[in-house]
Amino acid sequence: QVQVVESGGGLVQPGGSLRLSCAASGSIFSIYFMGWYRQAPGKQRELVAGIISGGTTNYADSVKGRFTISRDNAKNTVYLQMNSLKPEDTAVYYCKIRISTSYYWGQGTQVTVSS
Repeated sequence: QVQVVESGGGLVQPGGSLRLSCAASGSIFSIYFMGWYRQAPGKQRELVAGIISGGTTNYADSVKGRFTISRDNAKNTVYLQMNSLKPEDTAVYYCKIRISTSYYWGQGTQVTVSS
């Protein structure tokens, strides 16, 4: 049994910053992939940023230069530092992890960028 729990969402003004955290717990040997996705109302869920166990990262073009993904393997935790936030970043942000051939999702955390 694996649990994935996100935290750190909230309301922020345009230009502000937020840091999301996602902690995995349970029967975990090694997490290969950890990533952040988001889904805005009426839109499909999209990949925001991902990081694999070796440290290689990838980002959606819309967040490059503003968001940074990192992970702490000892804590089975992934972070998303979001700077220079824009109203179009408003969405529910989900964490997804891959352990072997299985994928696990968190319940999501709301990020709202508004003045």
